[in-house]
Amino acid sequence: MATTRSPVLGLLVLVCCLALLTEPATAGFNPSEFPNGFYFGSATSAFQTEGAANKSGRGPSVWDTFVHESPERILDGENADVAVDLYNRYKEDLKRMKDTGLNAVRFSISWSRLIPHGQIRAGINEEGVRFYNSLINEALKLGLEPFATIFHWDTPQALEDKYGGFLSPNIVADYRDYANFLFKTFGDRVRHWITLNEPWAYSAWGFDTGEFAPGRCSSWMRRACKAGNSATEPYIVAHHLLLSHATAVKLYRDNYEPTQKGKIGFTLDSYWFEPFSNSTKDIDATKRSIDFHYGWFMDPVTFGDYPRTMRDNVGDRLPKFTIEQSNMVRGSLDFLGVNYYSSRFAANVDYVDPLRLSYTNDAHRELRFEDSNGNSIGPEAGLTWLRVAPYGIRYLLNYTKDTYRNPEIFITETGVAHDNDTASYDEIIHDQIRIDYYDSHLGNISVAMREYGVNIKGFFAWTFMDNFEWSSGYTKRFGMTYIDYNRNLTRIPKDSSKWFSNKLLPKRETQTQTETQTEYKWSRPLGFQSYSSILEAEQTVQAGNLIGWGDYSNDSEGAHSVALVLVEKEGFDWSKLVVC
Repeated sequence: MATTRSPVLGLLVLVCCLALLTEPATAGFNPSEFPNGFYFGSATSAFQTEGAANKSGRGPSVWDTFVHESPERILDGENADVAVDLYNRYKEDLKRMKDTGLNAVRFSISWSRLIPHGQIRAGINEEGVRFYNSLINEALKLGLEPFATIFHWDTPQALEDKYGGFLSPNIVADYRDYANFLFKTFGDRVRHWITLNEPWAYSAWGFDTGEFAPGRCSSWMRRACKAGNSATEPYIVAHHLLLSHATAVKLYRDNYEPTQKGKIGFTLDSYWFEPFSNSTKDIDATKRSIDFHYGWFMDPVTFGDYPRTMRDNVGDRLPKFTIEQSNMVRGSLDFLGVNYYSSRFAANVDYVDPLRLSYTNDAHRELRFEDSNGNSIGPEAGLTWLRVAPYGIRYLLNYTKDTYRNPEIFITETGVAHDNDTASYDEIIHDQIRIDYYDSHLGNISVAMREYGVNIKGFFAWTFMDNFEWSSGYTKRFGMTYIDYNRNLTRIPKDSSKWFSNKLLPKRETQTQTETQTEYKWSRPLGFQSYSSILEAEQTVQAGNLIGWGDYSNDSEGAHSVALVLVEKEGFDWSKLVVC
């Protein structure tokens, strides 16, 4: 049926990577080591930043229900009804991103803002359509390439109530309809689509431990869980997430990619795992750890089935792909998004109580911050789970290249937090820890590209500004911009923002000078129906160089635009310019 990878090869790659741990530190971030066309951006999500939760026609998501019905499960008891008010301040925030030297922005689209009841036939919220049209247009006008995440954990509550959300196979058709609406409405301007953000986190934390929405788990796992089964539900949800992803990819490739010329993939998070000791059992536990976390999703999209370790350990509780589903899931990535924050030591666990089956226990391993000799995986940074281990990102990337056929990769998140309760204002603003974190991680990314040949096309910092950090509420600050929650959400750049500017703006200026060595003149403004039409025209007349565009009409969808085209002084044949 499905092609399987060699477990021996995977283990050899893992051991080889682990052997590198004794090498000296890499150099820091040098922008000149990254090619022209490389994307440097920041990432965010709708629920964490937009606010306007009960306004503008938006319907509730499972996270709205979670924070309002169970505020005790949020560290500070807060909610994201206002968040950081991106909904009303996106233009100024995008401008700040541009001024920092970024050339891309990754954002998510709120399913329930566009389709309040989750299903197309129940109605579209036109105000939500106008918001995302305007956000995308503004980003493009500023020279920020939009990377749109279709699903970032905020399942419409209406679908959770109707049939259990991602616990039901019914979600696949509704997700397909939702994705189709996005491709049709925004795909003329969005050229990078991310179907899922961190499906591991949604499945494991939402349905195994119950610490994230919708907060389901076995009663012995967490008393706050009112319903759930940690032994089965995480696997069911992950299965339906993968089928939803693959269905959307097939839809996009069949109906939109030929004309829109975009790409589609998903984003996975993972630790890098190292063995707790040199014992065979701990080395095997390390391999199981990466299979249960990363391979859970990478194996199906690469080989068409779940990792052998999962099939052996989980047995009949692990859903099975039909031959048709396996063929659809396999190869369903144009690119891979990688979210990396930290690493762990993995220690073998021989015995698991058969009365306490769960996704967590099925891997037969315990994750630790120190190895058997007392060596730390890295210093703690703002969150108990976040230990700074910059080598881990390189090893994870190298492992991905060797194990999963060297996919095109975007680093779609990485970053570090301050604890708002323990760090001083000066420490948060003068955030040297964040500068050091990005410097060391970008240095390791560069080495993975240059010395190991990993196919990396972009980097997105988490995140541009402090926001609502899920079950941590507003107590953790990941942003390179400080949000003053007591003074009208005032934005204050941190030192890390200035550090990025000093690194990236000279690179942008050098690129601009190189690109404008040919003598150009301004053209007259041209009207286009869509951004893809601009790209089409640019390709038709290769002497033209698109330098910007903006709205010229006030139509309800905001789809019309003006393109300003730079053309060479001589030899430009306007008759060949096709305006669609």
